Amino acid sequence: MADKIRVAVVGAGRWSRDAHLPGYYRSPLAELVAICDVDREKAEERARQFEIPEVLTDYHDLLHRTDIDVIDVCTREEHEPLVFDVINAGKHCLVEKPVAHRAEDVRRAQAIAESKGLKTKVGLTFRYAPAMQYMYQLVQDGFIGRPLVFNGYEQNSQWLDPDNPADKRIHKTPPDNDAVGGWSPKPEEITVHSLEGYGAPIIDISMMLTGSQVTEVVGRLKNLIPMRRRTNLDTQREPINMDDADIYICEFANGAFGSIQTSYVTVGNYPGIEARIYGEKGALICRLVDEFGECETLHAARPDAVEFQRMEIPEKFFPHGYRPGEPWPSLFYANLVHNFMEEVAGIRSENQGNFAQSAKVQEIINAVEASHRTRSWVQLGNQEA
Repeated sequence: MADKIRVAVVGAGRWSRDAHLPGYYRSPLAELVAICDVDREKAEERARQFEIPEVLTDYHDLLHRTDIDVIDVCTREEHEPLVFDVINAGKHCLVEKPVAHRAEDVRRAQAIAESKGLKTKVGLTFRYAPAMQYMYQLVQDGFIGRPLVFNGYEQNSQWLDPDNPADKRIHKTPPDNDAVGGWSPKPEEITVHSLEGYGAPIIDISMMLTGSQVTEVVGRLKNLIPMRRRTNLDTQREPINMDDADIYICEFANGAFGSIQTSYVTVGNYPGIEARIYGEKGALICRLVDEFGECETLHAARPDAVEFQRMEIPEKFFPHGYRPGEPWPSLFYANLVHNFMEEVAGIRSENQGNFAQSAKVQEIINAVEASHRTRSWVQLGNQEA
């Protein structure tokens, strides 16, 4: 491998601009060599912003190049076909969630990657926030003792306005496939949306902080604002039966109990994450919400001092090049990207937040969906104690 890890990014949209590309640009281990997007004009703009030497419009042209070590998939479309092309071509892969909509397909991708000696990473962004990383270390150090209860939230109000299009892409012409959300109004035929798109990071955090896997879930999906504009080109609202809010409760293999709520029709700011972990010796509450000039806070309490006190986050948890007041997308994602670069370089032996972890998250999403449709508890058959 060269002195730096050579990276190509597929996708030049908003999240690529605000999170992925800044992360590679500031990591001392990474070198951006190519940017690819079907919209060449957009890709060229990103190339100028981040000093990327090459612009492409077809990701297939990247697959068998020997001057690329990592391919980052940051597209709005389905990720699964691209992921399998990337790992089958022998490239390390970072991909935005979901890798695939079925847990078994995510496991299959991880198995191929492992057989080829490849590292994988999924955009489970919020486990890498400095406050969340410190929270995890405190749990590992025994601050809360045995975990008893986890409560998690990921919610904001970005689609509270029904005129905000369900499809966030800016279309210049009507899309060939505009299947954002379901057409049937029946509750049992609701399309999974918030649970998968917004629930995945807090589901991941729930397992990280409890140190255990989910064994059983029961939950409901809700379509609270059923009439929406479908795309930016549509002027009329229409029925779109997708879950814009959901809640589930779960049991963990180690005996802990949990609940998770996700929604994008709940008043509040981005990113809208809150994780609460309660144990025998203490409790921690981490909020990743952009409020009053701050994007993360961590509070702690003990049984003999039950008022939650603000915790100062040690400098070591902040990424290379951190500056006070930095926006949360680049702040959190810089840790994710540099962590992946260290894993690819062999500096870190653990490959955290990889496809294997994403498969566990996706299995829970699939189980909650099944619980909604059957109105019953669902056991997870592939989780281990």
